[in-house]
Amino acid sequence: MKKIGLWIRAARLRTLPLSLAGILAGTALAYAAGYQDNLLFLLTLATTLAYQITSNFANDYGDGVKGTDNENRIGPQRVLQSGALQPAEMKRGIIIAAVISGLLTLGTLLRAFSAEDSQLWLVFALLGLFAIWASIKYTVGSDAYGYRGLGDLFVFLFFGLLSVLGTYFLYARAIALDVVWVAVAVGCLSAAVLNLNNMRDINSDRTSGKRTLAVLLGFQKARLYHCALITLAFLAMILHVGASNDSIFAYLPLLPFVILAIHLLKVMRTGRPENLDPELKKVALSTFFIGLLLLLVNRFFL
Repeated sequence: MKKIGLWIRAARLRTLPLSLAGILAGTALAYAAGYQDNLLFLLTLATTLAYQITSNFANDYGDGVKGTDNENRIGPQRVLQSGALQPAEMKRGIIIAAVISGLLTLGTLLRAFSAEDSQLWLVFALLGLFAIWASIKYTVGSDAYGYRGLGDLFVFLFFGLLSVLGTYFLYARAIALDVVWVAVAVGCLSAAVLNLNNMRDINSDRTSGKRTLAVLLGFQKARLYHCALITLAFLAMILHVGASNDSIFAYLPLLPFVILAIHLLKVMRTGRPENLDPELKKVALSTFFIGLLLLLVNRFFL
């Protein structure tokens, strides 16, 4: 039972809602377009969770063996850092999680596409493999892209564009402009969560040689970049709502931006990076609730 608890810690449950936001949003917009497949919905949720857990295991391992997770780091102590699991055990966990991710990807594609959809099979199978690779290579290896300031770009692509547009395409076999706006919004907010995490860890990351975008920008410019991400997300959601319909319920997914506006005031007034830690859950959960509200509104009110 103790080992199970350690693996649950390594899975970082508090990070999982953010990974679901894009799936919820993409499914919501598919509902709005007249598509519904409950089994496909569950498979996409499970696949995304598997990708995120793979990434969390790999992040624990990569930062642990590089020494980035040390006594100077702010936030919860990582499993490998604490010595509760050994590197070889974490490696096995990454492999198992990656295999489960692959199997769930296969199940999702079997549900979404027929045998005649050979080109779609190929494209989405490659995207699935790329997602698994990206989950691992964020911090693992000497060429980890998270150590070269590319983490924000990959988060925007995978949590935003691929998650929302890919999910919608599995249902509709097409892409609509109002879906693109939501994908941009979710991508920007997801990148904002990563940037906030990197601002919090900016001093320890700089010392350990982890060159995140926040380290490259510096704390002051990283705060401005953070404001730009959330502002762009809000504008993209406004464009989506304006392109949808005149129902007042269509505006409900904008409510979490009230919390995000208060959050930005807090960020701009905060001079000590370690004081940003409580803000992480506000942005992550706000992003999740935007996706959830989109789903509820499009499923039951529009």
